[in-house]
Amino acid sequence: MSKFLFAIALLSCLNLTLAQRINFEFDYAQFGYDSLSNYVEFYYSFNQNNLRYVHTDSSDNVEGVLHIEIDDSVSGEIIVDKNWLVSNVVTDSLNLNRSLIGIVGFVLNAGSYIVNVTGSDALKSPNSKTITEYLHVNPFLKISSALSDIQLASNVIPGSENTSSIFYKNTYEVTPLPAPICGENQPMLFYYTELYNLKDERFGSDLRIDELIVNSRGQIVSMKTKRLNKSVNSRVEVGIVKAHKLPTDTYTLKIILIDSVANHGVSSTKRFFVYNPSIVEADSFQQTISPVLSTAFGAMSEEELDDLFAKSKYIATTSEQDRFKALTTVQGKREFMYNFWKVRDENNADDRNEYYMKYLERIDDTNAKFSAMGKDGWRTDRGRVYLIYGEPSEIERYPNQTETRPYEIWHYESLEGGVEFIFGDITGFSDYQLLHSTKRGELRDEYWLRRIAIY
Repeated sequence: MSKFLFAIALLSCLNLTLAQRINFEFDYAQFGYDSLSNYVEFYYSFNQNNLRYVHTDSSDNVEGVLHIEIDDSVSGEIIVDKNWLVSNVVTDSLNLNRSLIGIVGFVLNAGSYIVNVTGSDALKSPNSKTITEYLHVNPFLKISSALSDIQLASNVIPGSENTSSIFYKNTYEVTPLPAPICGENQPMLFYYTELYNLKDERFGSDLRIDELIVNSRGQIVSMKTKRLNKSVNSRVEVGIVKAHKLPTDTYTLKIILIDSVANHGVSSTKRFFVYNPSIVEADSFQQTISPVLSTAFGAMSEEELDDLFAKSKYIATTSEQDRFKALTTVQGKREFMYNFWKVRDENNADDRNEYYMKYLERIDDTNAKFSAMGKDGWRTDRGRVYLIYGEPSEIERYPNQTETRPYEIWHYESLEGGVEFIFGDITGFSDYQLLHSTKRGELRDEYWLRRIAIY
């Protein structure tokens, strides 16, 4: 008997004694499909050394069985219950040391699922391993500026012409890494993700994408940033993590897509493990991660932050105004603006700050409606009132009175049982100034008519 066949026979004998110890790994990633569902890819790997060796007259094989069951966690309905036979021809001992890696995919509607994935030896079914995952499907193609899941890979080949490969998609050949372990044996970690709905007309034309590597203590060990434009509605983003330079630890890869105009940021994360016993950890280049990095405030310059606070000071307390004036660093101002709007968020259940978004819309409205004499609308009295209190219940306009200059009366029925604001065009250049209000804390002048009277 040859040395190779003897080694194979020995491994087969060992497999008989190592039942229940199959080396099987599984991972998954979701990608956009349509407005009602996502396409979910399942990645698997069998260590061939753990599978029984089969010798036939024509070939030498190892065979495993992949079983996937997907149940609706609400109704209990079985959505998928299927087996796949996974086999490989063994040509030499090096071939036997490689893993059997593959991919299967399903279209799943929006909902919550329980996924049970089992890998087993085809010739000795007790030798198996089952992994359970809880999967939530929220369609990416109905969400503005969305990111798919991150797929970790052992290699990514751009511009691949191997269209017959099961790992081919969007001109890339992406070899999955179901066991996210890298370092000495896998020095480079690749990733693949998809970006959707980039041409959302409600937001600006500039986007920023950040790649962060965070260690188990929440410290940033690597950060890359680049700008994207909205010339296309969807695109692919791939990258490389130099795992051989990282000390042994558990890490999180975080990809953040940020609209630099609106406070809208979406992110996707993936954990991986690095084993590098020869690398000594250096704390000097690490910093603690801040949530502001995943928002639009993390991309703003100091001038943009100062301008935003000037527009926001109408709703700021005296203490907040004093604190902002005392800040001397860009990062400090970013943190301040992030927290300033976070405490005013009416719904913390999602990443979108609806209050902030409405306020930005009001700024646009004031500039469109109330700009006068080269002054932005938000700087005018009418703009200030509109920003603080919103759209009036009713507006009475008096543009062509013979005895007075033009004036307006704004009614707010929901404030303090009903209040009014009176604005007059004293200068004659459509810059209406506040003359009188019945709202507590606002300018009160019962003789306001005298200021706009024509004598």
